[in-house]
Amino acid sequence: MYNYKTVFYTLGTLQIILGVFMLIPVIIQLIYSEIDSGFVSASIITIIFGVLFFLSNLDHNKNIDLPQAFILTALSWLSIAIFGSLPFIFSELNLSFTDAFFESMSGITTTGSTILTDIDSAPKAILLWRAILQWLGGIGIILMAITLMPIMNIGGMQLFKISSNDSSEKILPKSKEVSFRLIIIYSLLTFACAVFYKLFGMNYFDSLTHSMTTIATGGFSNYNESIGYFNNALIEINATVFIILGSIPFIAYIKYLNGDKKIFYRDSQISFFIKTIIFSIIIIFAFLMIKNYESESFILRQVVFNVVSILTGTGYVTANYSDWGSFPLIFFLVLMFIGGCAGSTACGLKIFRIHILYKFFVMQLKKYIFPRGIFVLKYDENVLNEKFISSIISFVFLYIVIFFTITVLLSISGLDFITAVSGAATSISNVGPGLGGMIGPNGNFSLLPDFSKWVLSAGMILGRLELFAIIVLFIPSFWRRY
Repeated sequence: MYNYKTVFYTLGTLQIILGVFMLIPVIIQLIYSEIDSGFVSASIITIIFGVLFFLSNLDHNKNIDLPQAFILTALSWLSIAIFGSLPFIFSELNLSFTDAFFESMSGITTTGSTILTDIDSAPKAILLWRAILQWLGGIGIILMAITLMPIMNIGGMQLFKISSNDSSEKILPKSKEVSFRLIIIYSLLTFACAVFYKLFGMNYFDSLTHSMTTIATGGFSNYNESIGYFNNALIEINATVFIILGSIPFIAYIKYLNGDKKIFYRDSQISFFIKTIIFSIIIIFAFLMIKNYESESFILRQVVFNVVSILTGTGYVTANYSDWGSFPLIFFLVLMFIGGCAGSTACGLKIFRIHILYKFFVMQLKKYIFPRGIFVLKYDENVLNEKFISSIISFVFLYIVIFFTITVLLSISGLDFITAVSGAATSISNVGPGLGGMIGPNGNFSLLPDFSKWVLSAGMILGRLELFAIIVLFIPSFWRRY
């Protein structure tokens, strides 16, 4: 029988941190004269629960093993989503628990889907809290992807172990130094993004909140029109640059600072990611030019921004791409699944899996052409064995199965085909806006039935935590093994 004191001790620590962050919007309430007791009450409740977990598990073992890693991963995100919904519940928005939980889950998983119907008039403190949730979710998934998930051997994530000597018995102590440096880098990128937003025309509040949701590739904006509200090319360029910076592996920044100055050129994942962006932009731009859309420079600006935003799962929009025709919609649906790099704030299947499956497909073709040939599959100088390839194929298969399952459940709740399909894709890929009139770039998720919102919330946490981190907890044989 396992002792889970370390898990609950860590959960208590996370809740205390979350409760402290809830006090930050109080400063905004004082500045904008929006005083109410919502955030203070939510903070007190959260910190009390955190302190109880913390104090009752002080005698925990400082190490963490594999089963504990799985349950900590699931419970940490679920608990933060639950307690993160309190400020929404206590606010003047009068949200139900379903809507508040949906908004909170969308924030912490950096999905960016919203149930708010009039963001423009929402309280500033709530807008800041949405940004804080996404910012915390962004750094949270980076730390988890680099420290816990490689140890858990989820869908090929073991490829990104900090070192080949990592063991499941000493995950947390070994990763403290790396985690601290990642937080510093993440914070500096956020600050730089905010500075440029201010220089390019945003006010202080907008530059703060948008920088947090940009580097987290979350996509929550303070306006119904998202980034399109500003209609500013420099702001869009800044957003595009920092979205890309947030979508590449953060461990690459550490390697660069350690002296590997060519890491951004040599890393296969980064290279394939940039090539995918360029290829996608060319395809969509060429299609729109053939269709005689608006001026070349303007449409190129829209295409570049929205391709990067959708591919990385950010979800910012500057145009209603639903009006671009059927082909761009299908293409964007495909981009939703691809996502950014592993070890970044981006989501989706991840570029490295797509790249490895492409290499595997090419190798299989060569085997058919040259039956006697000997071919070795490599990725970033790592030889990939059959067990590794199997883990990626099984992950992609499960991803597709869950996508169709969510689609069916959404259809049962009464949603039309486009809304159900794109809703499933945007939840499991943590993108934000879907397709169609209801949940498309100009819509929101408020009109969906409560059942659909809970299904989508489940899809968000499944997609954010790489599926297996949640599903394995419901398999009895996993627990019997340990």
